[in-house]
Amino acid sequence: MRALVLALLASSSLMTASPTNTLAAEPKPAAPTEARTPLTELGKGDPYLWMEEIEGARAMDWAKAQNARTLPVLQGDARYAPLESQALTILNAKDRVPGVSFAGDGSLRNFWQDADQVRGIWRKTSLDSYRTAAPVWETILDIDALSKAEGANWVFKGADCLAPDDTRCLVTLSDGGKDAVSVREFDTMTRTFVAGGFVLPEGKQNVSWLDKDTLLVAREWEPGQVTQSGYAYVLKAWTRGTPLSAAKDVFRGAVEDVSVSPLVLTDADGKVVAAIAYRGVTFFESEKHLLTDAGAVKLDLPLKSSIQGYVDGQMVVLMEQDWAEKGFKTGDLISFDLAALKAAPMTAKAALVLRPTAKQSVEQVTTTRTRLVVGLLDNVKGAARVLTHGPKGWTSQDLDLPANSAIGLGSSAEKDERLFVTVTGYLAPSTYWLADAGSLKLEQVKASPARFDASTHVVEQFEATSTDGTKIPYFVVRPKDVKYDGTNPTLLYAYGGFQVSMTPGYSGVMGKLWLERGGTYVVANIRGGGEFGPAWHEAGLKENRQKVYDDFFAVSQDLIDRKLTSPRRLGIMGGSNGGLLMGVALTQRPELYNAIVVQVPLFDMIRYSQIGAGASWVGEYGDPAIPSEKAVIAKYDPYSNLKAGQPYPEVFIETSTKDDRVHPAHARKAAARLEDLGYPVLYYENIDGGHAASANLAETARRQALEYVYLSRKLMD
Repeated sequence: MRALVLALLASSSLMTASPTNTLAAEPKPAAPTEARTPLTELGKGDPYLWMEEIEGARAMDWAKAQNARTLPVLQGDARYAPLESQALTILNAKDRVPGVSFAGDGSLRNFWQDADQVRGIWRKTSLDSYRTAAPVWETILDIDALSKAEGANWVFKGADCLAPDDTRCLVTLSDGGKDAVSVREFDTMTRTFVAGGFVLPEGKQNVSWLDKDTLLVAREWEPGQVTQSGYAYVLKAWTRGTPLSAAKDVFRGAVEDVSVSPLVLTDADGKVVAAIAYRGVTFFESEKHLLTDAGAVKLDLPLKSSIQGYVDGQMVVLMEQDWAEKGFKTGDLISFDLAALKAAPMTAKAALVLRPTAKQSVEQVTTTRTRLVVGLLDNVKGAARVLTHGPKGWTSQDLDLPANSAIGLGSSAEKDERLFVTVTGYLAPSTYWLADAGSLKLEQVKASPARFDASTHVVEQFEATSTDGTKIPYFVVRPKDVKYDGTNPTLLYAYGGFQVSMTPGYSGVMGKLWLERGGTYVVANIRGGGEFGPAWHEAGLKENRQKVYDDFFAVSQDLIDRKLTSPRRLGIMGGSNGGLLMGVALTQRPELYNAIVVQVPLFDMIRYSQIGAGASWVGEYGDPAIPSEKAVIAKYDPYSNLKAGQPYPEVFIETSTKDDRVHPAHARKAAARLEDLGYPVLYYENIDGGHAASANLAETARRQALEYVYLSRKLMD
């Protein structure tokens, strides 16, 4: 019997714990004793604060003028048209392998874009049909037709479907690619939006099904009711047939938090076994509160831990910090008997599921009906392990997948033991496997066609030594007949943040537009990422941030020392946090590079917490309002460290007006300051696209062609 308001869960067995708090947020830890700098003082005197008004007339006029100056330069290059055509051909190729997900109605679903379906179609087929060379697809929802009918530039951001049948779905749509989205209830049987169904107007929001008539929703309920990061901190239960304003509070965080969001765990039959409120106190730290009809119960879990799933009565959790009193280490995968946890949240015991070695990390976790499947990285190469829970604990077996590849865990069936797995490499097109986690049988069901001639190149893995002696691995994809004389045009890519791992992957566009034309491609696995687990990320946080940049410079110097390339022929590229990396490289070691592609970057690190979603990243970079933390940030902040008379190469800076995550002001201000100092700069602002800087495949092809024309001019000419 479904209870209402605070009675959130569908079974009385979910309500056995005694609440330690209800709707009020627990007190925050004591504020730093250090006096905070008033926010109005951060960036005071910056002549470009007006660029922070995303669609302000002055800012838009400036961006359009920059586009009008830059695009003729790059698009006027004789190479641009063929490169754009090649990129678009690859992106729109009809023979692309469609990735699919299992649906509870027995079908496989896919979202597809091409030249005919620019915004895309959500569609379905059967497994038997999918195995054939030409699957027969049925359209569920046509985003192009919807956009035309509604006069909107809808970008499909996915659908959350109600288990076990998956016929009622919450479709998420973004206007132009923004993080702020609209949510509408859709019926996959009638292929229509549900009349009188759930509709959530545009906002940055998180929503989950609790049951067929109830949603858990975190959003801006009243004007300004968001955290300093711009996300929701009030979670409510909304009942079908009632106005949104009648939704009932079930959990509240605080305005100082990053966000609050719901997590609903279900068993293999789609039955809700737990509803949890995630209270993100920082970007990487979160309290987990079990929602019961008596209130919210805080679970005894470290702040740096994440719930990965539920299988065979076990709630699986990844440790992202040591839990010494329980005997667990950073990177461990552990499990709780969920019934015992709900009965005694503060005393329930956890079991070790898997402990990675120093060179391993847990990259992905998924569940089938009775199995836990873990995607591992081992020295930045992939493996997949199947774990089974039994009376004596957890036992494991490996899936026999191709070695020296990146392995991705795809959709699992939930009703049985099947799941999709992808295998890829820099020179190996992705293959799609159907695995049975029970029998360990594997069937290769699809293989992507090659998009470029890979026979001319080889892949190698090397290590560079950073300034503190740490060994930094990196991959090199180079021509077989390379001459070690420093003349090879080389593109180096890295990210180095937020525990994101840079693993081998096949890019048809990069291969066609760069490798096939004689280029060398390098990916650096610098600290700040997740290649060796949470500790690798922790090593680059806040006061340790310079280590991330030193790692990158060490790889750059190692490439030069090996005479694989030289500063004249070495270019670098990075986006978002990687765009910040590019800015630091520009200001700290410009003599190493002749080309820098700065994609949707953070750049003004003194004001980053005040624009876009920047306040949510204080856990990564530190808080500029705290003087001691600002002092660390100021040393590497690209914006304030731009100076005249430096050997800066001509950079190419890209952003999107619709990027409501990082905010285009970072890129705008970087370009404007460089021009003020007398440096040449190329700048492109896509009006749509969000943080991906493109809203459809045609815009993606344009952006990639612009990038590779720029790189060709700087490194190949």
